[in-house]
Amino acid sequence: MRNLLPFISSHPGGRSALTCRFRCGDACFKETPNNSDNEYAGDIIAGAVSRRSMMRAAAVVTVATAAGTAALTGPSAPQAEAAALAGHGNKPGRPHKPGASGARGLRFSPVAPNKDDKVTVPDGYAQNVVIRWGEPILRGAPAFDPDKQTAKAQAGQFGYNNDFLSLLPLRGERGRQVMVANHEYTDEILMFRGYDPANPTREQVEIAWAAHGLSVVVVQEEHRTGKLGPVNRHPLNRRLTATSEFRMTGPAAGSTLLRTSADRTGRKVLGTLNNCAGGTTPWGTTLHGEENFNQYFANGTTAMHKRYGIGTGASERKWERFDRRFDLAKEPNEANRFGWVVELDPYDPDSTPRKRTALGRFKHEAAQPRLTSDGRPVVYMGDDEKFDYLYKFVSSKRMKKGNSRAAREHNLTLLDEGTLYVAKLTGDSPVNEIDGTGKLPNDGEFDGSGVWIPLATGTTSHVPGMTAEEVYVYTRLAGDKVGATKMDRPEDVEPSPRTGRVYVALTNNSDRGKEGKPGADEANPRNANKHGQILELAENWDDPTSDGFAWRLFLVAGDPDDPATYFAGFPKESVSPISCPDNVAFDAHGNLWISTDGNALGSHDGLFGVATHGDRRGELKQFLTVPTGAETCGPVIQDRRVLVAVQHPGEIDGASVEKPASVWPDGPGRIVRPSVVAVWRKDGRDIGV
Repeated sequence: MRNLLPFISSHPGGRSALTCRFRCGDACFKETPNNSDNEYAGDIIAGAVSRRSMMRAAAVVTVATAAGTAALTGPSAPQAEAAALAGHGNKPGRPHKPGASGARGLRFSPVAPNKDDKVTVPDGYAQNVVIRWGEPILRGAPAFDPDKQTAKAQAGQFGYNNDFLSLLPLRGERGRQVMVANHEYTDEILMFRGYDPANPTREQVEIAWAAHGLSVVVVQEEHRTGKLGPVNRHPLNRRLTATSEFRMTGPAAGSTLLRTSADRTGRKVLGTLNNCAGGTTPWGTTLHGEENFNQYFANGTTAMHKRYGIGTGASERKWERFDRRFDLAKEPNEANRFGWVVELDPYDPDSTPRKRTALGRFKHEAAQPRLTSDGRPVVYMGDDEKFDYLYKFVSSKRMKKGNSRAAREHNLTLLDEGTLYVAKLTGDSPVNEIDGTGKLPNDGEFDGSGVWIPLATGTTSHVPGMTAEEVYVYTRLAGDKVGATKMDRPEDVEPSPRTGRVYVALTNNSDRGKEGKPGADEANPRNANKHGQILELAENWDDPTSDGFAWRLFLVAGDPDDPATYFAGFPKESVSPISCPDNVAFDAHGNLWISTDGNALGSHDGLFGVATHGDRRGELKQFLTVPTGAETCGPVIQDRRVLVAVQHPGEIDGASVEKPASVWPDGPGRIVRPSVVAVWRKDGRDIGV
């Protein structure tokens, strides 16, 4: 057996200090915002003699049919246990040879872990840079010149640090699609020559405001390849920034908790900040999660500011010097207007995007809907903070089919009415079998059952001592009060379009098991968790409106040679090493694709595909790696193309514009630029078949 791959950073995962500083305001090195004393899963397990009966009571989805759809049945309790999350395991020790064989959709030779300053793809695949930071997309925007950049220019150019991506069809324009991108954060040290963090200029701050937000840009496919390129100045192209107008909607809109001196209605907000991942709705809009918004605000004054990670001093970027709304001593409610899910209609360039208060306020990583059998959207969401929670929202309204004006107007109200829930998970193994090392319990899996606890429905609160408006604005506090399970940084949460099972990326948690902090439990089984895990959840009866579910850990990430890793029972000698799962997506074959953030195994971050069903369930293969200092974001998996957002390349400690740590994407002598990359097969066939 080879030696274990090295753990390479004192920062969470393998992130550089520079990334921690600008992306999330060094959140992992500050006091954990969740200091509530509600139960965590370890306490619940300790109080139980056996949870196996609870697992049986879940009575969830049966084995997927050969067509890939989930059959709904009403099994007896023993049958339910066998059916729950079952039917796709591997026979222990069954040999599988790595290489171009594999599950359909994953038949490529895996990329080896590496530290190359480029995007590395499998043999037989090609790639191109679709669009870079600063490329003009609006009419009148100038070509990018990093030494002559202005806020006006940036407002017409592709934004910085692209994250979530969505590709939507464009009817009537052959070979074209509408691409929507999030721009999560700015790293001014890598943007401006001679940047002085203690004394940013107004021009630098205004450029950063314009580099945040969202981009809508039509892209054109090159005939006979998978290459994509932007269609500059297309009528649908759009930039939304930190100063664009957004509208608050839903049950908390107009609340006194959302009013400021500049907006006494509590309904009009300037800007969207730190948009991480997102989702694409069945009705043709995109959803965007406002994540680490806390870092932009200075002088927090209340306990609720602290619960959301807002500090009491100056902010990193010093925006409060140039706009009073970022100074909470002057505008204490301004921060309450961020931390929402934003809905955008990319087909209407004149529309005002909406912040959906019914989905709650926290550090939203993503929001991906599925539909109930009667057409109501259900949105799953994670709060990306150590020891915070997993949520879902169930709409009370049905989607209307079609593209008529009436249907589109109706569907733009779907996320304003419904019930918001938070998850409480229970393990089914005795507490003494969960020792914090990642060792599997005696039943051979980390698994259990769970309940969805209602927090609010419309104007009705289900949380004692809190009004509905308080639940929506202070959702973390509501989760504390009802005893939600403290998780290891729940990030992207997505339901499989084939089976309905929900997959939760839990990235890591360096504080798990520390003195005064919650210890390991069955859903979060490792103390000082460096590598993260992926949880698989099946709603009772495969009904997304259910108030109960069964769950198990699908992957426990890390070096396959480490005993504290698990790949759904697949032989570990035949999988790629993976660390810090972040964004997830599905292909047409039902495989789960995972991008990583902060690989702690000594290799660059990458994109991985893993089979979720069949006799190769758990077979995980690396598809690509990204350049030095970069993170893999926003995967889109189409039949003949994979799209990724290469975020913060060159973001290595000590790097600057003058001393770059990467020469990607344009080579030596050029500024490092976050970009979107497309990958396709050279022979023109589908990915991985």
